[in-house]
Amino acid sequence: MFSHGFLGYDASFMLDFVVTSLVALVPVLLFSLLVVKYQHNYRLHRNLQLVTGLILLVAVTAFEVDVQLLHGGWRNIVNKNPESPRLTGEAMARVQQVLRIHLIFAISTPFLWATTLFLAWRHFGSAPHPGPHSRTHQLLGWLSVIDLVLTAMTGIWFYYVGFVV
Repeated sequence: MFSHGFLGYDASFMLDFVVTSLVALVPVLLFSLLVVKYQHNYRLHRNLQLVTGLILLVAVTAFEVDVQLLHGGWRNIVNKNPESPRLTGEAMARVQQVLRIHLIFAISTPFLWATTLFLAWRHFGSAPHPGPHSRTHQLLGWLSVIDLVLTAMTGIWFYYVGFVV
């Protein structure tokens, strides 16, 4: 049922879903940053970050279950037909190299984001407002944004070399 995606390439449904989510996430993230910087709406910023983080956690968990348990790994999605594999040799090696680069960011992002959220919750509480933790939070927040954008860019790059070309 979920072996075919909806973007028109031979990826799985969950792979298409995660790639689409990463693309949609960047504008939401930018909106959240604009809301806090220019409108000083700390509560909306917090809520957007929590909802976005929760949605991403659920999407990535479903994605990993799909890739690992249902398909038996990413190679089985890239080469669905073992008798006629789409990628072999150098092309497969290139996709694997792009995946390694992507995983650097994809693995660090949830830890960095979770740390940022945990410390924010601990220091700002349920009524967020500027305080002594604000500078640390800004630094962690920007590192999280950069990491997440790099996760999205390298994830799209992986999708492109694995399924589009």
